[in-house]
Amino acid sequence: QVQLVESGGGLVQPGGSLRLSCAASGSPFSINAMGWYRQAPGKQRELVAVIARGGSTNYADFVKGRFTISRDNAKNTLYLQMNSLQPEDTAVYYCNAYIQILSINAPRAYWGQGTQVTVSS
Repeated sequence: QVQLVESGGGLVQPGGSLRLSCAASGSPFSINAMGWYRQAPGKQRELVAVIARGGSTNYADFVKGRFTISRDNAKNTLYLQMNSLQPEDTAVYYCNAYIQILSINAPRAYWGQGTQVTVSS
């Protein structure tokens, strides 16, 4: 009924930048909190950043000062601007959102398919 579609991943050199996007579409819905997670090979999925509907944000320590999470509620889209990328940032990045389909009372979590970010020279 609702899908999250991510884009913007790719290969970048150390020190470079990427901007990830996550667009929600489908049945009429309302989005609450949204966030970005990442998972590197052989490691657990970890939180990168979260943003509330009103715009308040929280970041993992390892991305503070380098990454910026934002959202455009009119476009139902989440963004992650990633600057000063390092090889250890290499991972699959996933979009997460708590969404209420308007015909259903309770919201639940939805996940995007993931987009690969590779930082290498």
